[in-house]
Amino acid sequence: MGDTTVLYDIEGMSCAGCASRVEKTLQNAPGVASAVVNFATKQARVSLSGDVSAERVAEALQTTSYVARVHEEQDARSDDDEVRDLRRDALIAAVLTAPVFAIEMGGHLIPAVHHWVMNTLGMGTSWLLQFVLVTAVLIWPGRRFLVTGFPALFRGAPEMNALVALGTTAAWGYSTIALFAPGLLPEGRAQIYFEAAAVIVTLILVGRWMEARARGKASAAIRSLMELQPAVARVRRGEAWVEVPQAEIAVGDVVQVRPGERIAVDGVVTRGVSFVDESMITGEPVPVERGVTAEVVGGTLNGSGALEIRATAVGRETVLAGIVRLVEEAQATKLPIQALADRVVAWFVPAVIVIALAAIGVWLTVGPGVDAALVAGVAVLIVACPCAMGLATPTSVMVGSGRAAELGVLFRRGDALQRLADVDVVAFDKTGTLTEGRPELIDFEVVDGAEREEILRLVAGVEALSEHPISAAITRAFDGNFPEVDGFEAIVGMGVSGRVEGHEVLVGADRFLTQAGIDLRFLEERGAFFAQLGHTPIYAAIDGELVAVMGVADPIKPSTVDALRSLATRDIRAVMITGDNRATAEAIAMQLGVDEVVAEVLPGGKVAALEGLKEGGRTVAFVGDGINDAPALAAVDVGVALGTGTDVAMEAADVVLASGDLLGVARAQEISRQTLRNIRQNLFWAFAYNVALIPVAAGVLYPPWGVLLSPMLAAGAMALSSVFVVSNALRLRFITGERA
Repeated sequence: MGDTTVLYDIEGMSCAGCASRVEKTLQNAPGVASAVVNFATKQARVSLSGDVSAERVAEALQTTSYVARVHEEQDARSDDDEVRDLRRDALIAAVLTAPVFAIEMGGHLIPAVHHWVMNTLGMGTSWLLQFVLVTAVLIWPGRRFLVTGFPALFRGAPEMNALVALGTTAAWGYSTIALFAPGLLPEGRAQIYFEAAAVIVTLILVGRWMEARARGKASAAIRSLMELQPAVARVRRGEAWVEVPQAEIAVGDVVQVRPGERIAVDGVVTRGVSFVDESMITGEPVPVERGVTAEVVGGTLNGSGALEIRATAVGRETVLAGIVRLVEEAQATKLPIQALADRVVAWFVPAVIVIALAAIGVWLTVGPGVDAALVAGVAVLIVACPCAMGLATPTSVMVGSGRAAELGVLFRRGDALQRLADVDVVAFDKTGTLTEGRPELIDFEVVDGAEREEILRLVAGVEALSEHPISAAITRAFDGNFPEVDGFEAIVGMGVSGRVEGHEVLVGADRFLTQAGIDLRFLEERGAFFAQLGHTPIYAAIDGELVAVMGVADPIKPSTVDALRSLATRDIRAVMITGDNRATAEAIAMQLGVDEVVAEVLPGGKVAALEGLKEGGRTVAFVGDGINDAPALAAVDVGVALGTGTDVAMEAADVVLASGDLLGVARAQEISRQTLRNIRQNLFWAFAYNVALIPVAAGVLYPPWGVLLSPMLAAGAMALSSVFVVSNALRLRFITGERA
């Protein structure tokens, strides 16, 4: 039995240390092949081996303070619930903390407030009131820190909640002793820090509320994609149109789509013509015409025409559902650049506790006293939140891959985001990638005095009876009714012949007409020129006389030249790999401006060719679309498949270009580059923040300048660090894929 992948929603994670602990626990659970936890999405993607059940693996977290639930698409608990709960707790904490802050800090800063408190409440009553309010803060909105932090600490696995629980209870406990048993403290040290405990809880709750709101914006791309699917649709039931929920539509149902509505299912148009905005799938803003027999995709926007569509895919089988799954999987992937943050987080929280204890010890030994030691220890515990480090990479990946999907670039594997940014060489398959993938009639030269349209009509009449791709190209060039043909004959590798309206018509290669005694010298030079361009020359004779030479070729896609030029501006080398003969391949490469060509390559040879390009440590991407490209797409550093290609090619690729437009290659590389730059910015500020503020909190600035970081300021700085990282990642929502 092969491995199966299960997505879990994880409850109780509050920092990167939590995510690291959950990941280790899941990885050590029986039956787990691999587990990756994403702190930003609060989810774990677990690969199960054998016949172990998903529920059994979730039980591995029972000994911890975290809960794993198998993710369901229609999960009742959403990001909005978390935001609402945090907002409620933050407001309650703020209301309870406000009087404490006003009394204590107001008394320190404004003498009039101090005198008013002394003359009305008195010191004892003021302290008692603060005790009641702050205790309410800790056991009500702040309870989440205590019930999670202390059990984690006692298990020897401290995390962010443990730091907050230690810091706040230390401040509260010291103040409570000062209020009710001041004799236990050194003479003159009976000070209270109730306001610090309350403000810390309030600021951290506000920070987590802001962080949750920002994370919700980070995952907005997926939600907006899911919301594109209309909740209800009109489906034919007998002779009537009935409005039914999306979940009740079945394959084969006929769905009616009125002007301006979104299409509910993937299907084929059975009636009507309209222009459909498919930008949510392809990233291309121009609507495309869709008529009878045309395929349409669920979630796209119908234009001014009415359509009837027979459903070919519904629910989880639709293209839109597949895109959502791809984006979710990409967002759950850990990038190699995250490894450094993971290593730091693994020892960070225990190290912070050691630093806090050391700071307390130093201050008790050489400092002014117990109260200063308490301030330093609590400040270190609070300021050292590893949340920003945990959010630095996954949040940028969430936003970057989501924005890429909106632009028609689907990262099937999140780590491709990092590899694509470092690409030195992009190798292209020719047929169907650089070119349209089917031959067309490109050139048509006739002898002097011959009528072009009449010759094309007679030639197309004969070619219409052949199944050869070149014959199909010629018949597509004729827009009209084909004449009757008698005595049709096709000679493999040579050409075709037949009698059309009394005329003997021969069409084929030069050797075919030469064998028939046709003199080619009037157009032979022109045919040779077509061959130099990479076009296949096809000659035509009527009643024994040469009348025309045609050039048939697989036309270059309109966007190919611009795409290659865009890569060149990024100093990325383009290489063309093809099974064509070298002369044809080099002729096409010359038109495109491609310097390097690998020609006459079999499917297995593409892999060897790509391995050669990787020599010297270069990072190589390969762009292809066919079944024969699948091995190369899987073997290369980054495989890029065109969305217009085969399912096999797309399954083997790391990146899928939904529109099939080659400009998407440069767009994908630019998105990758900007996302990676954003991650580096986040990691720098997350590390720099902790490196700078932990020593300040410990009191290194006190001897020279008398500066001691207040625990309240530490709590505010800690909250703002996470908000800064998430806000920086959200800037990726506005990237266009154009070079910055």
